[in-house]
Amino acid sequence: MNYTHKLFYIMSNNIYLKKGLDLPINGTAAQNTKKVIVPDVVAVKPTDFRGLVPKLLVREGDKVLAGTPVLADKMSQNILFASPVSGTVLEVVRGEKRKLLEVRIKADANQEYVDFGVKKVSSLTAGQVKESLLAAGLWSALIQRPYGIIADPETKPKAIFVSAFSTAPLAANVEYALNNQLANIQAAVDALGKIAKVHVCVNAANESATLFGKLQNVTIHTVSGKHPAGNVGVQIHHIAPIQKGELVWTISPVMLAAVGKLFTTGKYDVKRKIAVTGPKAVAPAYVEGYPGISIKDLKEFYNEGENLRFISGDVLTGANVGAEGFLGFFDNQVTILEEGDKYELLGWAKPFRCKLFSASHTYFSWLTPNKKYDMDTNLHGGPRAFVANDVYGKVLPMDLYPVYLLKACLANDIDKMEKFGIYEVIEEDLALCEYVCPSKIDIQQIITDGIALMLKEMC
Repeated sequence: MNYTHKLFYIMSNNIYLKKGLDLPINGTAAQNTKKVIVPDVVAVKPTDFRGLVPKLLVREGDKVLAGTPVLADKMSQNILFASPVSGTVLEVVRGEKRKLLEVRIKADANQEYVDFGVKKVSSLTAGQVKESLLAAGLWSALIQRPYGIIADPETKPKAIFVSAFSTAPLAANVEYALNNQLANIQAAVDALGKIAKVHVCVNAANESATLFGKLQNVTIHTVSGKHPAGNVGVQIHHIAPIQKGELVWTISPVMLAAVGKLFTTGKYDVKRKIAVTGPKAVAPAYVEGYPGISIKDLKEFYNEGENLRFISGDVLTGANVGAEGFLGFFDNQVTILEEGDKYELLGWAKPFRCKLFSASHTYFSWLTPNKKYDMDTNLHGGPRAFVANDVYGKVLPMDLYPVYLLKACLANDIDKMEKFGIYEVIEEDLALCEYVCPSKIDIQQIITDGIALMLKEMC
């Protein structure tokens, strides 16, 4: 990126992105809340947090309240992870080499909360804001770039970024999910503003109606374009690109509301509206629940006995948790798809397949641009060597060379990883590159491995 372009991006509050791709997938959640989930069991999962080495703070049978710490970070033991519900620790689930996978908590019928005390944000210092978030287990809501790890409380970022909309496939509508949370969100940005300047990016198509446009004491940026325009990493790249030695923090709108509720109510309250979506979702809609709820709590949204994939998050970046799994800490979306285990003979040679979408003109789906598709998990091909073309560049609205970055990660070449932009991306930023990849390269896993190497060697 040359200096002229960089200066333009830093000074501009209006960002128009020409590159990207919106997936035409069926299963958008209707904007109504179908049920309030009273969970039986919820799970706190250390695997939701990159780089976390968890220390267990509870035992099976212990009584906990919503806000009671159940885990700590061994590397920074003041960073705590709290129970989202009150109840009893039911089970500690471990994997290979006794790796801690889940702390399962049997929830009470009536929820009780740890009282952290209501605080007047205007009278707090930056240090007191940090102490409050650390004590309540909400520090983990702050994600640090580079690398997408939990923010280090001993550092100061150059800015804090919030993407107030999502362009991911079938993503929960932020305005609907948080339509009564303006006061809490304002309290949160006022608190975080004590630490660093807060930037909020809103959708240009909804600028006048968005509740985030009503926020005070923040810098508002408008963004327009196709996915991944809603990715906070893409927005940072066009506002204040991350250079070596610089840090920025990010926080999602859902967690921003939870931070605000900590100050306005004194409670660790991470309850949220969750969009149940996907081609195989029955009457997709919203539910009200907690992070860590079981997929079983959503059984009225799918037909048991079908071969389905349950994704915590969206189809591009979410985790396949299975029918026995639990919602991730940061997620407010579940996507239900059919497993792609049905294959066609010479399918690649049938351009008239009207039930399949192609990002290129391989099929004639481009003739029906408004059509939605019942997508499944079939790759429609197999892995092969990188094909040298500009297919990634058509969907990545960042001034990067993704093929060179990926090859640097594969070669474990740290110098070239730095040169080609490892500081600016995490997996979600290149997820569309993986979707359109003609070679079926597992691009997100390559980025995961590259970031793991950087954390090992550089931090």
